[in-house]
Amino acid sequence: MDLKLEGKRALITGSSRGLGYATALTLAREGAWVAINGRDPASLRQAKEQIIQSNGNSKIFALVGDIADPKVPAEIIAETVTVLGGLDILITNAAGPPSGSFESFEDAAWQRAIDLSLMSHVRLIRAAIPHLSQSPAASVLTITSYSVKQPIPNLVLSNSIRAATVGLTKTLALELGDRGIRFNSILPGWTETERVKELMSARAQINGTSVDEEIKNQAASSPLNRMATPEEFANTAVFLVSPIASYITGVMLTVDGGMYKGTL
Repeated sequence: MDLKLEGKRALITGSSRGLGYATALTLAREGAWVAINGRDPASLRQAKEQIIQSNGNSKIFALVGDIADPKVPAEIIAETVTVLGGLDILITNAAGPPSGSFESFEDAAWQRAIDLSLMSHVRLIRAAIPHLSQSPAASVLTITSYSVKQPIPNLVLSNSIRAATVGLTKTLALELGDRGIRFNSILPGWTETERVKELMSARAQINGTSVDEEIKNQAASSPLNRMATPEEFANTAVFLVSPIASYITGVMLTVDGGMYKGTL
């Protein structure tokens, strides 16, 4: 299927590794012009080189910046528009806040998590709207977590704050639909990323087990008896932001292998 992404201009934040990287790679393979973003210049440069080598698409641009910094989102959007000549697709992705129980976090930790997991989405979208409004195929995808439907133990910051991002996404789908901008969110379950390995390591320390044991135990919560691959997430994300999905907006889609046990 032709997803009609050839020449579409996309920004994916938090894309030097994990879900963001896999999504940027898949978009590039579909012919999109892609701006990737991350905090570490070396990791970002490596990601750019790998994407170019994998498919020969040279329209890949690396923009360094920490989107949890209040000043950076608007700067990243401005840079993206400069290098791509406009913006059709915005995928807002950020690293998750640290694991821990409710009583282990003071106000400062909550504020850092809010800046990372809520306000980065707010600031990126706010800066992008004037440019997306000029696109005939505008789409925004926020990456959150299935924890907004089914809280994950020891992830109180993520469970709480990502729920606000889902509320934001749904609200904007309603508010800005008349401008032709679609808003959706993907709520990924456990996926084989560096972030998940870090969480499994923290869990192993608490439980006195190994990382491999914790990964196996967590994978068993899926009817498919495994975690997702980043590529499986990316395939869904790229479809949702593509013109082929032009009548899909306001959707909060779990990509979790059936780990979420609810019906709504």
